[in-house]
Amino acid sequence: MTGLSELRARVRAPLAIRKFLPAPMALGGRGSGALALFAIGLTAIGASIYFSLGVVAGHALGLTPVAYALAGVFFVLTMMTYVEGGVLHQERGGASSLARYAFNELWSFIAGWAILLDYLIVIAISVVSISHYLTVVWPSADSRWPTYVIAALAICSIAVLNIRGLPVDKLLLVLTVGLINVLALFVVLVVGLSLFSDTSVVTDTIHLGSAPSWDDLIFGLVVATVALTGIEAASGFAGDVRAASVELRRLVVIGTAVVLVVFVGISLLAVMAVPVTGTTTALGTKYAEAPVLGIVEQFDPHWVMELFRWIIGIVASLALFQAANTSMLGLSRLSYSLATNGQIPAGVGKLHRDHATPYIAIGIASVLAFVLVLSNDIDFLAGIFAFGAMLAFAIAHVSIVVLRFREPTLPRAFRIPLSIPAGEGSLPLPALAGAIIAAGAWISVVLLHSGARIIGGLWMLAGIAFYVLYRKAQDKPLAKRYQIPAEALRDAPEVEYGAILVPIFGEELDDDIVGTAGRLAAEEAEEGEGGAVIEAIYVVEIPMSLPLDARVPEEKIIEARRALQRAKRVGEEYEGVEVATASVRARTYGQGIVEEARRRGVEAIVLGAEEPTRMRGGRRLGGKSGPRNRSVGETTRYVIEKAPCRVILTAPPLGEEGTREGVAP
Repeated sequence: MTGLSELRARVRAPLAIRKFLPAPMALGGRGSGALALFAIGLTAIGASIYFSLGVVAGHALGLTPVAYALAGVFFVLTMMTYVEGGVLHQERGGASSLARYAFNELWSFIAGWAILLDYLIVIAISVVSISHYLTVVWPSADSRWPTYVIAALAICSIAVLNIRGLPVDKLLLVLTVGLINVLALFVVLVVGLSLFSDTSVVTDTIHLGSAPSWDDLIFGLVVATVALTGIEAASGFAGDVRAASVELRRLVVIGTAVVLVVFVGISLLAVMAVPVTGTTTALGTKYAEAPVLGIVEQFDPHWVMELFRWIIGIVASLALFQAANTSMLGLSRLSYSLATNGQIPAGVGKLHRDHATPYIAIGIASVLAFVLVLSNDIDFLAGIFAFGAMLAFAIAHVSIVVLRFREPTLPRAFRIPLSIPAGEGSLPLPALAGAIIAAGAWISVVLLHSGARIIGGLWMLAGIAFYVLYRKAQDKPLAKRYQIPAEALRDAPEVEYGAILVPIFGEELDDDIVGTAGRLAAEEAEEGEGGAVIEAIYVVEIPMSLPLDARVPEEKIIEARRALQRAKRVGEEYEGVEVATASVRARTYGQGIVEEARRRGVEAIVLGAEEPTRMRGGRRLGGKSGPRNRSVGETTRYVIEKAPCRVILTAPPLGEEGTREGVAP
C-alpha cells in the first residue's frame, strides 16, 4: 500500500480550478460563430425598418427607395470592414477595438463612447415604437402616458434579461424571431406589390431640390443607415466566436441580400401605397411612429387589411423588443470592454456575483434610455443616432485602412476585396469609400440637425473630458493601453467552505478533486476555529427498470468502499480537515450529487468536469440540433444548473495522465 507521504505527493494541483460564475457568453463549435453573428445582426437590422421608414420617408419623400438603396451599398461596405476587423483582432468592442489597434486608446474611447450613445438611442426608439404598433391590440397604446408605461416595462424587462445573461442555447430563439420578422416583411412586400404596382405614383412626385429638398434628402440618406447598428452589436461577439472564412463570406452575402430585398422593396411599396402629396407624406406624419402599419392599412379588401394589421402589430412589437434587447446586450459587452481597458471606471463594468454580467452599466443605461424616451420624438432621436453612428463607422473604416499597413502580414480569415497594393501593405478601396461616405454624412448631420449637434456634441465632449480626468486621476497615459484583470470586476463575496461535497467516481482524477477540496478546506481551517469537513460521496446509479432500493452488485459495493477509503486518506492529509464518506443511490449521477448537496447544506461542490459528448448527427444518432454550449458534459451541466451552492470545476489539461475521457461510469 502506498504510504501517506507518497500518496500526498501524487496529488497534483489541477491546472484549471474555476469558481463557477456564468461568464459573458462564449460561443464555439462549428458554425455557431457565424450563427451568433447572423442572429444578433439580423435582429437589429430587421427591426429597424419599423421605426426608420417613417423618418426617412418624411424627409426623402419619393426618393425613399433610393435612400435605402444607397444605404444598402454603404451597409455592404461597412459589413465587410467589420468582418475583416472582427477576425483580425477577436476582441469585443467593434469600432472601439479596431481603433485601439489602428491608433490608440483615446480614439478607441471616442469610437466606443459614440456607439454607447447609439445603443441608448436604439433602445429608446424601439421601446417607443412598440406602443404605436400595439394600437392593434390597444387603440390608446400610443397616447403619451401608455407610451411611457409600455416603454418603462419593456426597458425593465430588457434590463432583467441582460443582467441574467443570454445563454448560447437562446441564440436559436433570437434567430427565430429575426427570421419570422423577415418572413412577415417579405409577405407584406409580395402582397403589397400585387396591389400597388404603379411606379409613376412615385416618380411623378419627385422634384429634386424642392420635393425633397437637398437638406432633407441628405438627412434621409443618413437616417436610412440606422440598420448598421446591427453590425456593431454583432461585432461585439468577435472575441467569442469562431467562424471559417467560407462562413464569413456567406454572412456578407446573406446580410446584403436581406438588406437590399427587404429594405428597398418595403420602401418602394411604402411610397406607392402611401403616396407623397406635395412636400409631405402620411408616412412621415400620421404614420411616422408606425410606418409599416400605415402600409398594410392601405390593403384591400378589408379582411386582408385587418389580417396584416394584426400580423404586423404582433411581429413588429416582438422584433422591436428583441432589437432593444440586442442593443442592450451590445451596450453591456462594450461597457465591459471599456472597463477592462481602463477607459471607464471599473465600478461601472462591475460584474454581478451570480450572473457575471455588468449589472451597474445595464442599470445606468436603462435609466438614460428612459430619459430619452421622455422626448417621445423619433425624428429627434434619429438625428442623434446618426451623429454617433457616422462618427463610429468613419473611425472603423479608417482603422481598417491603417491596419492594412500597420499589420499587413497578420492572417485574415476574411479580406475586403478590391484592394490595391501600396508599399508594404494594401489599400482596401471599399473601406476607403466607406470612410469618405461616413465622414461626409457625419459632417452633414452636424450642420443640418441642431438636436444632433447639441446633444451629440455635449455627449462626446462630456465623455472625452471624463476620460481625460479619469486617466489623469489613475495616473495613466491617455493614449496607451492598460488592462484591468477581469477578476477585479467580479462582485463576488468572500466564500466560506465549512462543508464541501466531493463526488467520487473511482478514477485517478479523484485524487485531484479531493486535493482541490482539501486545499480549500485547509485554508478555511487555518482562518477559523475548528476544522472543515469534506463530504465524499460515491453515487450508485440505479436504472429506471429497478426500484431505487434494489440490491446493488457486490463488486460495485467493493469498488465504492475502495474509492471512498482512498478519498478519506487523501483529504485528511491536509491539516484540520475531516473527511466523511458515504455511498448514495440515485437515478442519475447529476441528480444524486445535487440532492445530497441540498440535503447536507454544503457551501460548495468540487466536481471533476468531464469532457462533452462528441456525438454528432441528427436525432437518429442521438444528436441535438441548435447551438449549444459544449464546454462541459451532461453531468457537469446538470450540477451547474441545479446546484443550490457554489460549484468548483477542476480538471487537468487534455492528454495528461489521469484525465477522465468521458462521463463517470
